[in-house]
Amino acid sequence: MIEVLITMIILLVGLLSIGALQARAQIAEMESYQRAQALILMSDIIDRININRATLNCFRFTTNTANGTPYVGTGSTVTPACAASTANDNTRANEAIAEWDDLLQGVAETKGGSSVGAMVGARGCVSYDPATELIDSVTAAAIPDTGVYLVAISWQGTNDTFAPTVNCGNTLYGAETRRRVVSTTFRLARLN
Repeated sequence: MIEVLITMIILLVGLLSIGALQARAQIAEMESYQRAQALILMSDIIDRININRATLNCFRFTTNTANGTPYVGTGSTVTPACAASTANDNTRANEAIAEWDDLLQGVAETKGGSSVGAMVGARGCVSYDPATELIDSVTAAAIPDTGVYLVAISWQGTNDTFAPTVNCGNTLYGAETRRRVVSTTFRLARLN
């Protein structure tokens, strides 16, 4: 009888451990899914910037790089109002930014009237560093629009890790250890 009791206790401990492992696996799966979504949206805005070369200034909306504001997405502080080129080009740029904002908010998929198609609290930042513009070898002047862009997407993670170093949506997720960020830098090719 004691042997059966000990066997039951061992089985119970094993089953509880499997349950805890399953819970951790679900959290890891959610984190992985959100990161994959963020990478897709990051690639999307880079393509949109590349396509809308006539209105590059309109995509440089994150001007305060220390705080990561303004941004698009959840609680957006950016209203697309491009005036950098022709009316047609400006409209296309405004639509591209508005569509990216919608993607960050997950409006393409709803459940119970709530948008659920993106990461939790997703925000996107795009900044431009004019100090990195290439220098013309003949005139020694900076070549416009050849600097480095920084694209960052932040969202709220499900557990604490470490505070990201890239500033996008700082202090908007409670603890900074819950804020997740993916980012990349790129320079547009100069087409002559």
